[in-house]
Amino acid sequence: MTERQPPRDRTPRPLIVTDCDEVLLHMVVPFRDWLDEAHDIDFRMRGASFAGALHRRKCGSQVEREEVWPLLDEFFNHQMHRQYAAPGAFAALARIGELADIVVLSNVGDAIHERRVAQLAAHGLACRLVTNRGEKGPALRRIVDEFAPSLTVYLEDLEIHHASAAEHVPEAWRLQMVIEPEIAAAIPKARHAHARIDGWAEAEPWIMARLRERQPAPATHAGVDA
Repeated sequence: MTERQPPRDRTPRPLIVTDCDEVLLHMVVPFRDWLDEAHDIDFRMRGASFAGALHRRKCGSQVEREEVWPLLDEFFNHQMHRQYAAPGAFAALARIGELADIVVLSNVGDAIHERRVAQLAAHGLACRLVTNRGEKGPALRRIVDEFAPSLTVYLEDLEIHHASAAEHVPEAWRLQMVIEPEIAAAIPKARHAHARIDGWAEAEPWIMARLRERQPAPATHAGVDA
């Protein structure tokens, strides 16, 4: 993670913690195009998991789960320049950042940290970046404990991380976003998210409303639509 720490002895501000891929930046389509060009692999994602989505074109065999992470690592090590911003994402964060601290929580691994920082900075977002592996709830808890915000809003595309966030940071508002239209319809609503909004034009006012209201989030044992 970056070394920049939140200011000490200050009035608590709201905190936005956001995923990067398929929330701020498109990843699935650039990854699919690269697999096609570089590895002759057909990638058809039909849900939230990469499992079973990759097939070798020559023989039709499925790329096994243990082979997917090395491909993802290769993509993030050498092909991040293919990624492009979600419409309106960084302009919205610039406005939100006038009212709240922003942290990006990204499952890319420590080795990618500096490249991801530079990638976000190229879009005008200079903020704290925390890299992670696995479920994000524990990392989110550490971030919230460090910042001690007046309110937390967490943005994420995948149910597994919303469930983990609900377990570890139940007071956080959780917004599910899937910015890629090619997969959005195939990814079900996260039961532990308070709302599902797949575009920044609609997400920004929802986030701003939470910042204005400054109310703790309700429990999401069975899912809540706000």
